[in-house]
Amino acid sequence: MKKEILNREDIGRALSRMAYEIVERNKGTRDLCIVGIHRGGVHLARRLSERIADIEGTQPPAASLDISFYRDDINMRKGRPAVHTTDIPFDINDKRIILVDDVIFTGRTIRAALDALMDFGRPAQIQLAVLIDRGHRELPIRADYAGKNVPTARTDAVKVFLVEEGGDDSVALIKEDAK
Repeated sequence: MKKEILNREDIGRALSRMAYEIVERNKGTRDLCIVGIHRGGVHLARRLSERIADIEGTQPPAASLDISFYRDDINMRKGRPAVHTTDIPFDINDKRIILVDDVIFTGRTIRAALDALMDFGRPAQIQLAVLIDRGHRELPIRADYAGKNVPTARTDAVKVFLVEEGGDDSVALIKEDAK
């Protein structure tokens, strides 16, 4: 069974709310940088940066982070990892970083992203923003900003489709019997 849990308008509203929460918690955009985890997190980071600019009149810089070689399951995966470009064109030292991903599940992707990010410097703070929090953590990691919390079974899948990747903006929950 495949069920749409967010449509284009829902995603837009969730990102707008998250942008307001980020601005409020950080008291503006001073020393604020947005870093998206490849793939979907990069597109969402850019969108958050633009929405924050609409709110504050100042756009925090956005960057992309590849975590392919930081994953703890790299030796268990079949084939070679899909490697993307890391593009962090600013100094992250003493900055407040908003790390962005599309879905948080076990927390292992975020742990890998934290390791990768630390190779670029020492931020003053790292906060986590995700579009979907589906639970089932294996590590003590939680999102500071979540577009939607979605209860799932461990065997379910959550798929995020974005226009930047050739689809329509939506999020679907795929139940195990429909895989």
